[in-house]
Amino acid sequence: MRIAEHAAWDRGFPVTYLLVREDEEGEEKYWGRCAGVEGMFVDKVPPKREVLTLRGCTPAGSLLDALSPSAESTGLLGDVCVEVWDEQQPLQWWTLVDAVVLAHQPHRTDPALVDVVVGAGVEEVHAWDHTLPVSPQFRLFTASTMAASPAGHCAGVDGLFVSRRVPPSPPLHLIGCEAAESLLSVLRRPGRWDRDWVQLWALDRHGEVMYRHNFPLRIEKTRPSVLGGALIDITLADGGDDRPSLSARPIWETWYRGVPRARNTWAPYSAQGRSEWLELTANHMSGQRPDRSGGVHHLDGTFVTDVPGLHCAMAEALVGPGGYFGREWNAFKDCLSGGFGVLPPFTLIWHDADVARQALADVVSDPAEGLSYFEDIVRLLTRYGAVVELQ
Repeated sequence: MRIAEHAAWDRGFPVTYLLVREDEEGEEKYWGRCAGVEGMFVDKVPPKREVLTLRGCTPAGSLLDALSPSAESTGLLGDVCVEVWDEQQPLQWWTLVDAVVLAHQPHRTDPALVDVVVGAGVEEVHAWDHTLPVSPQFRLFTASTMAASPAGHCAGVDGLFVSRRVPPSPPLHLIGCEAAESLLSVLRRPGRWDRDWVQLWALDRHGEVMYRHNFPLRIEKTRPSVLGGALIDITLADGGDDRPSLSARPIWETWYRGVPRARNTWAPYSAQGRSEWLELTANHMSGQRPDRSGGVHHLDGTFVTDVPGLHCAMAEALVGPGGYFGREWNAFKDCLSGGFGVLPPFTLIWHDADVARQALADVVSDPAEGLSYFEDIVRLLTRYGAVVELQ
């Protein structure tokens, strides 16, 4: 599909979004274009807080640390994944959001085990639809910047198997749409397509794709557009998950003018805003690129005060402003393997490295080794053949 053929029209306002659908052969087909979208930016509604009891636990990792008599923490665990296993495999999992240990005591029938009372919001992929095994095992994992870390296991979780109301996804309003014939056929019989998925491609002012968003084609209503002419407005009942947060709005305004070319344009934003910045760098990247090795790269560490900031600064140092070179540990490791413009060996001079060293001192990548995120990134670079000079 040639984007340039659809990115402009003869009207007094620009095309800002394209509607695209992938056919059965995986080819992207143009379905329409529109002047604007309301509901693209949505803050996730946190789940209601609940009290749960982890019964008969053998704690490990961060949970064991939180239960230690000499623990200096307040029992904050962060997000905890609970997997229900039978004898061979996991059946389902839940996420205990922002879990905190409220109390704990020895298990009633086996003092070697412990019962842990936690407060958390509960997120589930779908309602429980299995038969609980005769001897189930509830495995616990806490999130880290690299991967899930084991936090032990328990015999049961009181309060887990209850019915929860899932808040509806906010609708998406497509304003000023010019529909291609494929979309018009859907609008004539919308019920037949409510299980299909389409994409919204957000365009910058140059007609380049800035962001891609997937959503189900559940059309709630259509009407003649408020913009007049032959355009239509379409309301979709479900705007899809993983929409950008409200904090992304000013970042999109910056990127709408084109890919940023000035260094540290991301620096004024919060950690969440910087994460949204990294989302746009990832979306802007199209396919693998030829690699170059050698040379000296300079990383400006002045504003590296959080993990997203580290990856913003790292990408600028290695591939330039607006470029992508990973947005978390695993993605960064993939980039070091090649195909993203730069391949070790090279020299990285990290200026003001103490900013990141201090800011990320308590962000632990691997609890088993105790390295901070900053230290682990430096180690990863050297393992892949880069020379890192910390200044």
